[in-house]
Amino acid sequence: MNTRESGAEAESFTADWLMKQGWEILDRNFFMKGGELDIVAKKDDTLAFVEVRSWDHQFWDGGTPLETIHPAKIKHIIKTALYYMKIKRIKMQDFNIRFDVAGLIKKDDGAFDIDYIEAAFDATGY
Repeated sequence: MNTRESGAEAESFTADWLMKQGWEILDRNFFMKGGELDIVAKKDDTLAFVEVRSWDHQFWDGGTPLETIHPAKIKHIIKTALYYMKIKRIKMQDFNIRFDVAGLIKKDDGAFDIDYIEAAFDATGY
């Protein structure tokens, strides 16, 4: 399985996990020049932009895939989220906007362990 397929598998797992938690998936893999949103989800009055990071267990040596999100990546996610809200005509005052991160590690048996961080970062300073 290549990196793109592995990432898609992790994103599908996360989307399914979110739906089991009562979230509605509004979009997946939303692209614009210079950015991508893995998952956009809604629950009640909260809109979450979810970044999915995954590692195969065979490459895991401590640490977490969550450590791979750097300030430049955060800036791109925020910029893309603002563009998404603009073209979808979503008013910021209508929702609590959140940037979540799902860190997944694929185990030898093919199952995923998920570490889900709500409000992992915000748009302050970006």
